[in-house]
Amino acid sequence: MKCYVGVDTSNYTTSVGIVDADGGIIANVKRLLPVADGACGLRQSDAVFAHVKNLPLVFREAAPQLEDAEILGIGYSARPRNAEGSYMPCFLCGAAAAEAFAAGHGLSPIAFSHQCGHVSAALTSAGVWEIADAPFLAFHVSGGTTEVLLCQKSEDGFLCEIVGGTRDLNAGQTIDRAGVMMGMQFPCGAALETTAATYTGRIEKPRISVGGATCNLSGLQNIAEKCYHESGDVAKTSALVLDFVGRTLLAMAKGARAAHGDLPILFAGGVMSNKRIGAMLASLGNVYFAEPQLSSDNAVGIAELTRRKCCGLLKRI
Repeated sequence: MKCYVGVDTSNYTTSVGIVDADGGIIANVKRLLPVADGACGLRQSDAVFAHVKNLPLVFREAAPQLEDAEILGIGYSARPRNAEGSYMPCFLCGAAAAEAFAAGHGLSPIAFSHQCGHVSAALTSAGVWEIADAPFLAFHVSGGTTEVLLCQKSEDGFLCEIVGGTRDLNAGQTIDRAGVMMGMQFPCGAALETTAATYTGRIEKPRISVGGATCNLSGLQNIAEKCYHESGDVAKTSALVLDFVGRTLLAMAKGARAAHGDLPILFAGGVMSNKRIGAMLASLGNVYFAEPQLSSDNAVGIAELTRRKCCGLLKRI
């Protein structure tokens, strides 16, 4: 079997992905970085230490899929975004692992950005790589990013122009802070979604703050705290938080289309694994989502970019 390998070491997850010569997913191996109870994330030094411990484990888990395989390319996430000065120490761990792994196979590893990996994973999961032959809109929504991007395929993955996003907190941050406040384990998105599904009452709809494709989300933290402290209802507060984020993203998407035309919209990033939010956005039409395992941090998107780079498929038409 001929295959391509991707490595990603974000501030949340250690990941190895493998795709075959046709882009079929062979492996999507990932391990969350451990976060202490009551904490809302990791310092970079702690993330680096956790990746150093996790990398041998994820490679060992992926190893059976590589037996008798001919590895044609190895890629990795080198930085958060394709932008001057974009840097995060945790990505050095994946870079080192990819360099060592590639050297053992007589290959030169290929560097991409973490953001491009998310876009690639969403296109792969949704089966809509054809929309990348022309400009398209992409939302990268996670704990570390809430951006609206005007994307075009490029040799480095994608040219991503930021055309909207948050002015303060990221969507994933607001979700995690609300969850930790209510005693949930970080990251809190899945727990919030499960809990919100049990709520059958009326969902309060505080006013959102959106102008065009740009938003403010910091107010949601106070709204969530007020709801929880007054009601003591975890399910009610969870439903309020997810509805607020969903309405915000919906308004931003409408604003982005008003400015850039009725382009297809791709939703990527960990927050977009939330089916409750996805259902709200589906009403827009001509929108695409990844399955949850490929919305959250993963290296399958990097593996697919590596395959396409090696095969000359990232050239703009």
